[in-house]
Amino acid sequence: MSMETLEFVIYPDGRVKETVTGIVGASCQEVTAAIEAQLGRVVSTETTAEYFAQPVTESVKASNQNTTFSDW
Repeated sequence: MSMETLEFVIYPDGRVKETVTGIVGASCQEVTAAIEAQLGRVVSTETTAEYFAQPVTESVKASNQNTTFSDW
């Protein structure tokens, strides 16, 4: 599991650059929505490769096959 990180850079002119890492898929928008609402108007956004990645899930499928063998 990777660490989720939010990084904010506040420039002298008041602009804020927000960088999100460690969050796969569009859920990063849910994480940052409340913060962005308090910061003000969002001028632009850039998506990263993590945004387009699919969460990894593991599943195991077991099957029981009854095989009949011929006697010859």
